[in-house]
Amino acid sequence: MPLTGHVAVVTGGGAGIGHAIVTLLASRGASVAFTDLVPERCAAVADAHVQAGRNVLAITGDAGKEVDVEALFTLAEQQLGVPDIIICNAFSCASEGVMSVSLEDWEADLRGTLTSAFLTCRRALPGMVQRGNGSIVTIGSINSTGHYGGDAYSAAKAGLISLTRSMAVRYGPRGIRANAVIPGSVRTDIQLRREQLEPGFLTRLARWYPLGRIGEAEDIANAVGFLASAEAAWITGSTLTVDGGLTAGNQVMTDELVVESGDELR
Repeated sequence: MPLTGHVAVVTGGGAGIGHAIVTLLASRGASVAFTDLVPERCAAVADAHVQAGRNVLAITGDAGKEVDVEALFTLAEQQLGVPDIIICNAFSCASEGVMSVSLEDWEADLRGTLTSAFLTCRRALPGMVQRGNGSIVTIGSINSTGHYGGDAYSAAKAGLISLTRSMAVRYGPRGIRANAVIPGSVRTDIQLRREQLEPGFLTRLARWYPLGRIGEAEDIANAVGFLASAEAAWITGSTLTVDGGLTAGNQVMTDELVVESGDELR
């Protein structure tokens, strides 16, 4: 699925899933501009791609702030061209429940996860509408489908799915597609830090997944690359769940219930 000639903007592209997305898009020929909160990650990722002969630019910034989003698009437009692929990957996640999460953390999660996508898409859409084509891919979460912790983060991700569908319907007649990828647990620095604190955590987590493992960042990037490409030209308003089968059902729980009840039926 070559992407030569396309210009992509990725928020939160310095690590984890975002880094994998930047790498996949650039490796398929797209010119990519991305933002990340950590200056060192921006420089390291961009430099590695430039040394590999890829057209990748980075700017330190917060996708939840309008001024930083404007700086990202100005960089892309001046040096790469008008973006026609937008990947909304930035997020913020507080772990507390409703009774304990502070208003400050609640608002930070909504701003970092949902408002960041709104600001990014609002800035991108005029150029896409003028050109008559474009692809937006938002990075959701299985947290948007049920309770998996992080109440503010989950609410923001659920809102992101609604926003994605709204854009698909409203701007579809102008040639713009909008889709969401819904990841399950992915092996990123966040999960690896949890493993350091709780040895065996990833092994325990993997047993809940029908495919027997948690995801890799590349699993999500591959789904994004497909939805962003011409091969998905008649797909819009969709949510592509990439979760190793987790939300399809829970065989571990079923097996435990069957054993406890003595019921041998499957």
